[in-house]
Amino acid sequence: MAETIRRPGLDAQGFIAREGSLARVPAVFRPVVAAARDRLPEVLGARLHSAYLYGSIPRGTARVGRSDLDLLVALRDTPAEADRDAVRALGEAIDTEFPQIDGVGTLLYGWQRLLSEPERQDLGWFVACLCTPLLGEDLAAYLPRYRPDSLLARETNGDLARWLPRWRERIARAGDTEAARRPLVRFMSRHLVRTGFTLVMPRWNGWTSDLREMAEVCGAYYPERAAQLLTAARYGHEPVGDPEVLRSYVDDLGPWLAGEYARVHGVKTPRPED
Repeated sequence: MAETIRRPGLDAQGFIAREGSLARVPAVFRPVVAAARDRLPEVLGARLHSAYLYGSIPRGTARVGRSDLDLLVALRDTPAEADRDAVRALGEAIDTEFPQIDGVGTLLYGWQRLLSEPERQDLGWFVACLCTPLLGEDLAAYLPRYRPDSLLARETNGDLARWLPRWRERIARAGDTEAARRPLVRFMSRHLVRTGFTLVMPRWNGWTSDLREMAEVCGAYYPERAAQLLTAARYGHEPVGDPEVLRSYVDDLGPWLAGEYARVHGVKTPRPED
């Protein structure tokens, strides 16, 4: 029997290695990270359990003036609207103050949900493998180690079919300008490329967060979709405002990917929030 190839992104035991660290944050972005670290306790107080960085800044691949600051914040209870307003205002203030970033995105959850059994292979994996501790107790200590297997693929991205109708609604509500469409192209491009990668992740047997590499990996297994995926990876970094791009995502690439995903891995287990 042929030996299984172990790809990048895994440790010596074949588990997905935690990506990112505070040591990898480029010097130009360290004042931004410090501002988030210092101000989150001020705006959330005792409700704050822990906070994490994720994305290109802790991976050391962020681009000045192009990359955003991505945060995940765990509260001691279910987030309230006041909590969401507080972190939104904080993000806007940091974005205005630091020109080296292009926006702040904050995911907000109660810590119990992050450690819950239904989220073990989704949000739990996200915390344990893709998030860099910034404040408070690291929830990864209570989570298992993860392999790039079909269960992880299904529970992370096996819900694309449920997202597509919502995407069509967002496109319909967006203003008829390039400026209004570009954020949608960026978001949907990244989502589709990452879904394409996790579709083939168990066969490839590795992990990467690089959009181009994700597209190349998926395209190697589905060469008829390789050009589309590479284009989507490019738009994930440099989005355009072309309505035809959005239409192709919700009418062609997205439906194909959702169907193939369900065939290969099954459909993501519905959450109570769904």
